[in-house]
Amino acid sequence: MTELSAAAIAAQVGTTSFKAPGTTPAKTPRGFTPTLAGVNFGVYLALLTPVMVSMAFKVQHISASPEEATGSLGLILGVGALFALIANPLAGRLSDRTTSRFGMRRPWVLGGALIGLAGFALIGVATSVWVVLLAWCLVQAAMNAMLAAANATLPDQVPTKDRGKVSGIVGITTPLAILAGTTLVNFLSADFARFFVPGAIAAVLAVLFVLVVKDRRLEEKPAHRLTIGQFFGSFVFNPVKHPDMGWVWITKFFIMFGYAGIATFLPFFLTEKFALDEQGAIGVILAANIAATVTMMISSPLGGFLSDKLKKRRLFVTLAGLVMVVGLVLLAVAPSIPMVIVAQAIIGFGAGSFFSVDLALATEVLPNPEDTAKDLGVLNMANALPQSIAPAIAPSIIALGAATPLGGYTVWYLFGALVAFAGAVLVYRIKGVK
Repeated sequence: MTELSAAAIAAQVGTTSFKAPGTTPAKTPRGFTPTLAGVNFGVYLALLTPVMVSMAFKVQHISASPEEATGSLGLILGVGALFALIANPLAGRLSDRTTSRFGMRRPWVLGGALIGLAGFALIGVATSVWVVLLAWCLVQAAMNAMLAAANATLPDQVPTKDRGKVSGIVGITTPLAILAGTTLVNFLSADFARFFVPGAIAAVLAVLFVLVVKDRRLEEKPAHRLTIGQFFGSFVFNPVKHPDMGWVWITKFFIMFGYAGIATFLPFFLTEKFALDEQGAIGVILAANIAATVTMMISSPLGGFLSDKLKKRRLFVTLAGLVMVVGLVLLAVAPSIPMVIVAQAIIGFGAGSFFSVDLALATEVLPNPEDTAKDLGVLNMANALPQSIAPAIAPSIIALGAATPLGGYTVWYLFGALVAFAGAVLVYRIKGVK
């Protein structure tokens, strides 16, 4: 690309004259909400499809035994989530300092999507657990860098009074992505397609975001270089100085543990408890995700609208957590497949309300407007960390549970319900947001 054409494209999409970092426009720019929702849909489609379905079966295909598959799945998802943990806040910090002519956030969105796509292709053709592990780490780092930069545009572009509404719309993308991913897997039998197709969709949506959104541009390089201390500071904050941000982090961690961390082993739960084969388990997961999507599409926009209207965020987080607890307990003791589907619908209803206010709540406790992406990245660690800790500790808890009359997976889901309950209660430790 020539210098002239690059400048022409930058001018065409409007990055050069947009407001400076640290300010917020009076109204949300046209096209921003659907394209931000599209990027989130793409990221979650690409990442959650393996977490929920395809990675478990990929590992089964290259493992010698069910026990080896369980351990390998925990290793791959656990280590990969650690890379997500690092990449999200670090990419956020770097995007806050990016002086590209194409804006602060867009280079990270596009770059993350393309690198992630390469990683998905590698997973698809891998025949070794170690190759899958390395490729999944690359995918997690790239896609979380993309997510951190994209979501940092919310406080850049949306006034505070509208953030619950926009957050609610973005929140719908999570269940839609899970449903779309499960549907894709149901029609794609080859491992390569199960990983590459969702990654390709994410890349297309990233390109659309880059072309439409008028990204903010940092006109001058930061006065101070990024030091080693600042680098490690990308992953921490001072909970004593900023206690509300600390309690938001803990709340997110506990509720996401109950939601995303627990769901990883659903394919194994179905095949063991109900003696389903691979295709049968995928069919049940699809039905469960349809039920969860319907309930989430009701609760997510409703929760976002009501939280804006009532000017309350904590109430909806608490209610969301308690509803999820009910669903997790029901899933733990479900005697039949229809009850599993009902439990997933209840979990979906609670999760929809949580996702509708989660991002809005987070943006209202950020301590420094000039470090928006970095601080959101730190908070997003609470989304990624449960996906690392849960697979790591799951084999031990499931094994302990297997020695009890309840059974391994029942104990695992009850444990998730207990953790989610803690998140629902602790949100009221946040004092600066109603």
